Amino acid sequence: MKVLIIGGTKFLGRALVEAALAKGHEVTLFNRGNTNPDLFPEVEKLRGNRDGELDALKGRKWDVAIDTCGYVPRIVKQSAELLADAVEHYTFISTISIYAEEAVQAAGFVDEETPLASLADETTEEVTGETYGGLKALCEKAAEAAMPGRVLQIRPGLIVGPYDPTDRYTYWAIKMARGGQFVVPPMDSLIQGIDVRDLAEWTLRLAEARQTGAYNGVGPAEKLTIGRMVEACQNVFGDQAAEVIPMTEEFLLEQGVQPWVDYPAWLPTAYVGMNTVRLEKSIASGLTHRSVETTIKDTVDWYIETRGSINDPLKTGMSDERMAELLAAQSDN
Repeated sequence: MKVLIIGGTKFLGRALVEAALAKGHEVTLFNRGNTNPDLFPEVEKLRGNRDGELDALKGRKWDVAIDTCGYVPRIVKQSAELLADAVEHYTFISTISIYAEEAVQAAGFVDEETPLASLADETTEEVTGETYGGLKALCEKAAEAAMPGRVLQIRPGLIVGPYDPTDRYTYWAIKMARGGQFVVPPMDSLIQGIDVRDLAEWTLRLAEARQTGAYNGVGPAEKLTIGRMVEACQNVFGDQAAEVIPMTEEFLLEQGVQPWVDYPAWLPTAYVGMNTVRLEKSIASGLTHRSVETTIKDTVDWYIETRGSINDPLKTGMSDERMAELLAAQSDN
């Protein structure tokens, strides 16, 4: 199969290329060449900018296209319309942030039928936390309008694993691997995260089958709590794992702890619906998940290999100093 990947050198795009090459597909990348330009020397690389500089795509044919980096509807429209006669099938990587927050809170869960976010100003092209989901919803519509009945929408939650540029899920594994004391939210707090390799391999299988429609790409298959994450880390790191000190949601919020920022992937109970994404449709379509332990071990191994040390600073999450402040505040209560 001839596969065009828009993007293809960062995290999910990288994993998609690796999965496609492993299956013997012929891969072409289209991107600006700014991120990891020397990656995949064996792959054809077309240079351009999807905002008005698409000439490199003209006059070519592929079986499928996978769009990993579409955020603005006008720009997605350009590439989808140009490729409408060049590919049989178009996969658009969307997000679970596409769902309307009020609908998620009312239902307490997310599935593919949950109402989508909307924007008061559909002409905005400023991608922020407030507009991201609504823009992605409009991007999905733009792709579908260009190729009616030929578009697959993959809606991932938090993507995790090796080569994660954000350190969000990595934060948990590294903090546990470093040992010492680790202050965490309640152990029964729900979190979700899909291994980038599982997401890539499943997405490729759906594209091979020319599957269309929307699918949530989250994980793992089992219910994942902070307690289960801690257990998995203890299984991987043994006696070297950090000593976990749970604190109540009420106390953490009173102390000004910022959900998702200080604790990546953690949301308070009021927003638990975004960590309760139903997987029935995706699993029925062939989504599989490797174990939480495997993802944790591989993530830490990658971190040490690329950063040089397990103590290299994390890009996100609560600092040790802030945790010490929380421990002191708790002892004063």
